[in-house]
Amino acid sequence: MQTIMVDFTPSAEKRSYPIHIGHGILQHIDLIVSCLPQKRVAIVSNSTVAPLYLEKLQTALEKQGVRTMPIILPDGETHKNWETLNIIFDALLKNHCERNTTILALGGGVVGDLTGFAAATYLRGVPFIQIPTTLLAQVDSSVGGKTGINHPLGKNMIGAFYQPLMVLADSATLNTLPDRELRAGLAEVIKYGLIRDPAFFDWLEQNMHRLLARDPVTLNEAIQRSCENKAEIVAADEKEKGIRALLNLGHTFGHAIENGMGYGVWLHGEAVAAGTVMAAELSRRMKLISEADVQRIRKIFIQAGLPVVAPEMPAEKYLELMLLDKKVESGKTRFIVLNRIGEAVMRADITPAVLNETILACMTE
Repeated sequence: MQTIMVDFTPSAEKRSYPIHIGHGILQHIDLIVSCLPQKRVAIVSNSTVAPLYLEKLQTALEKQGVRTMPIILPDGETHKNWETLNIIFDALLKNHCERNTTILALGGGVVGDLTGFAAATYLRGVPFIQIPTTLLAQVDSSVGGKTGINHPLGKNMIGAFYQPLMVLADSATLNTLPDRELRAGLAEVIKYGLIRDPAFFDWLEQNMHRLLARDPVTLNEAIQRSCENKAEIVAADEKEKGIRALLNLGHTFGHAIENGMGYGVWLHGEAVAAGTVMAAELSRRMKLISEADVQRIRKIFIQAGLPVVAPEMPAEKYLELMLLDKKVESGKTRFIVLNRIGEAVMRADITPAVLNETILACMTE
């Protein structure tokens, strides 16, 4: 097991929390019990993950004297909304959960985001723990305290920054992950190499086949290096006032794809992959990177079995949806682009013509 600390010091209040990464560590129940303020937890999961891991987790906790209360949500991005959030609130209220009752998020990114937002707002804030069971959640959404829900007009537009007590990433849970979900998670892994870690990008090019084959040692290495990168960025910029925005490489285009095609039609990682290729093409048209760089970026996403062509949608629709991006400032959409592979930057000086050309070019092979 490896442990990475997310450390927000120096800050007004000293805060830090561990990310534990390993194969089979979900059975190390003492990691959870040791940080509970009260021997009572609510476990939020979904209809897909609960049958796989919930009973085992409940039994292990109850053996340690921890009372458990399961809350099972419907599965899928289409359920990341107010209605599903209220399922959590209803259960917490009916069972008289208190301010020291910890909420455990057992599932992928949707479960983690919903649970974190519920924890941030129930009784104005209760403790929660992330137990991510998908690759995307283990390397990205469970780390850094971004929580929230989707709105019909935009993805993740309603939420809060709220940090967990701990993240417990057990790579053994990836054994039950569908291939499509595993590939989707790799999009966020590749992102770290592109924005700030060129050596990691090289390593991913050489080890992609091992990741797709679910080699546990290689998976643990990819998860650890991704979390190290994210932990450094988040600790330096918790509320996304500066460098944390670089984590959104490909996301402005990607969120437009998710929304425009209908939530859940494209998985988040699939949309990010196509969106990152669009960001690379935009960078080339801004004369920041070469055509060879763009092809290298396309190639690694193809290696990972991810889409590199944007879905057919009017360019005007892309532009309209991208105006709902959280990086919009003074009515201008700001984009994360690449100065080179391993160095990202945010730019707002992109002409409508270049943006339009990029969108149209990326909808064809």
